[in-house]
Amino acid sequence: MLSPYLLMQVVCIALFIYGIRLMNSPKTAVKGNLIGSVGMAGAIIMTLLEAQVLSVGLIWAGLLVGSALGLWLALAVKMIQMPQMVALFNGFGGAASCIVAALTALGGGLGSFTLFTSGLAMVVGGVTFSGSLVAAAKLHGVINQRPVHLKGHNAYLWWSGVVMVLATLGLTFQVGAPAWPVLLLVILSHLFGYVFTIRVGGADMPITISLLNSFSGVAGSVAGFALPNGALLVVVGSIVGASGLILTQIMCRAMNRSLLDILLGKTTVTPAKVSEQQAKEVAPAEPEPMPPQGPSWQAALRDAKKVAIIPGYGMALAQAQLQVKQLGELLESQGKEVRYGIHPVAGRMPGHMNVLLAEVDVPYDKLCELEEINAFLAEADLAVIVGANDVVNPAAMELPGTPIYGMPIIRADLAQHVLVCNYDTKPGYAGVDNSLYQMEKVHLLLGDAKDSLAKLLEAAKGELAEVIPLPEQEAPTQDPGALLRAAQRVVIVPGYGLAVAQAQGHVKGLVDLLQSYGKRVEIAVHPVAGRMPGHMNVLMAEVDIPYELLLEMDQINDQFKEVDVVVVVGANDVINPAANTHEGTPIYGMPVLNVAEARHVIVYNLDRSPGYAGVENTLYDMEHCIFVPGDAAVTLQALLQALRLAS
Repeated sequence: MLSPYLLMQVVCIALFIYGIRLMNSPKTAVKGNLIGSVGMAGAIIMTLLEAQVLSVGLIWAGLLVGSALGLWLALAVKMIQMPQMVALFNGFGGAASCIVAALTALGGGLGSFTLFTSGLAMVVGGVTFSGSLVAAAKLHGVINQRPVHLKGHNAYLWWSGVVMVLATLGLTFQVGAPAWPVLLLVILSHLFGYVFTIRVGGADMPITISLLNSFSGVAGSVAGFALPNGALLVVVGSIVGASGLILTQIMCRAMNRSLLDILLGKTTVTPAKVSEQQAKEVAPAEPEPMPPQGPSWQAALRDAKKVAIIPGYGMALAQAQLQVKQLGELLESQGKEVRYGIHPVAGRMPGHMNVLLAEVDVPYDKLCELEEINAFLAEADLAVIVGANDVVNPAAMELPGTPIYGMPIIRADLAQHVLVCNYDTKPGYAGVDNSLYQMEKVHLLLGDAKDSLAKLLEAAKGELAEVIPLPEQEAPTQDPGALLRAAQRVVIVPGYGLAVAQAQGHVKGLVDLLQSYGKRVEIAVHPVAGRMPGHMNVLMAEVDIPYELLLEMDQINDQFKEVDVVVVVGANDVINPAANTHEGTPIYGMPVLNVAEARHVIVYNLDRSPGYAGVENTLYDMEHCIFVPGDAAVTLQALLQALRLAS
């Protein structure tokens, strides 16, 4: 008969497997993640019950600290920082396994098998922890992102490996006190992880992340063998280890790498010097982009029938995924065929671009993998590159000895015309100059990707004015820029539309600009603005808006009568006067920000549609309200441009 604990373990394992199964599709991924979380919560509760440690205060302290830390990270970490966060999570898993195995080995009275698995868990866990810290630091720019080669690099790895094997055998057969082999294994494994990862460069970082993910699962699984009740840990660790290894192999194929070569550092050795003639023919050290021949980029965009959009890490940096979606939808509305080309290692971790595009609801069937998008590009009229570099660099086919040589790339060069919306022409993460920039059919739109995409959107609409005009039927009777220039006190009200448009950087720019003019600027934050408590505070903190500028509702509501201009950015229900006047509606009686009492109100919302509660906003029809429709990032950029031109 199954014990209740064993039955609970089976249920938790089933939840993990089913959750992973649901993550195969973006449509069910959120549900799969939730089910996996439920399984993890059940596993923790079951373990505490089985070990009968519910009354131990230290356990509850650890749970509270860990939960608080996890919640804080979930709120504070930007999506662009997710790769390094994944690396840290891998490292935490390895550290936990290493600690459990070390304490188990030092406990005494253990058999040879348990001691052997403890030693193995310490090795894998230590390598995972230190290697993940190095990977996270590289991704975050804390340490040198290029491959770092130490003197006697390979010799150290081999000798430390031999010593760790001997220490594991000494621990297994109980040669002397266990403290010395445990100490050796902990120290050498961490040093091994550091030395192994420090020489990995940007080209191989996605593979390294997936490999460390596999290591964290293996460490957990091996640690489970050392515990009397570790069956659940063995199974779950095996799932993580196997899935991480499968992902690693996928990444290796995508990069045309051998896993053994990566482990031995053969892919990150300093490349041999290229001859001067070859450098001139293929990739000059300081590329001087040639002006494109043929039609202008505006004409190429207008006339194209088949368009491939290729996102990269620069899109993540600029947080331009919403503009990418808007461009794709606009082109499709004009009868063009649009596909998104996703390179398996674009970004800083596997699936990075998929996640960013899924954030803004780009249809999954529009995302094409390497072979599919290359077939499409062979017939495409236009390729639009948004912040991608290494994954479209023809040097991968032309320049032997470089870190990306032999890596399959997205063949943007096959399209009839190419628009490059990159920040500049500097080399990508792998440090290889991009020979694509030298081609005559390539148009370079350098600068922040969000600004470049705004130009593309204007051109696609046929609106090529310097400042983005407003639709004629929505044209304000007063100029927002003139109102702000004349104002002494300005209050900005952010809402969920700001989060969707990723316009917090533009709000920061507006705050700085108005303050430079000597104006008093504040941010009014409604407690339920956004999709969770503190949502707006987090977004404002992301762009370093001083905390003292953020005012809660009870601090500002009585002062709106003294405010010259209120700038609403993507807020609706929380400023809707109908909450005070329209009985029977979902928001009636809800305290709202009294922005209607200000002298002037400028609303930057996507459109006039009702908010989340489904109640028409009566503010929009008031005489002192100017409504500016459109994507908040685009319309605010136009406002900033107008203010700067007038100063």
